[in-house]
Amino acid sequence: MNVAFFLIPKQDVIYLKINSTMRQAIEKMEFHRYSAIPLIDDQGCYRGTITEGDLLWKLKNTPGLNFQNTHSIRLTEIEQHIQNYPVSISSRMEDLISRAVEQNFIPVVDDQKIFIGIVRRREILEYCTKALGMLESLPFKD
Repeated sequence: MNVAFFLIPKQDVIYLKINSTMRQAIEKMEFHRYSAIPLIDDQGCYRGTITEGDLLWKLKNTPGLNFQNTHSIRLTEIEQHIQNYPVSISSRMEDLISRAVEQNFIPVVDDQKIFIGIVRRREILEYCTKALGMLESLPFKD
């Protein structure tokens, strides 16, 4: 099984450009109810993941920063405390599982490091439970 089977393509993923503002990140996270969003640069390369925690630490540690002036802070100015490492589209299932232990989603890049989508932890867990023959017995089954 390869990554492409689980891929949510870029056009279906909520992401931000690396030069977006802190305000844009807060508003997008609130609207979509996400706690983390992938960041891409102007060439389309994956540049990391911004999290609610990153935004809160920036707010706490920047004197005079409040919600009203978050539009003046670029995401490039915010330290990313957790690194969501991407996988290649040619990666194996084992690579996804090892990353899913630490990450809610795994960014996927092509051979030129261009962001092409994500794989969510949910799909990996569903695959594993099916592989173990457990899905039918789980109470939360759709």
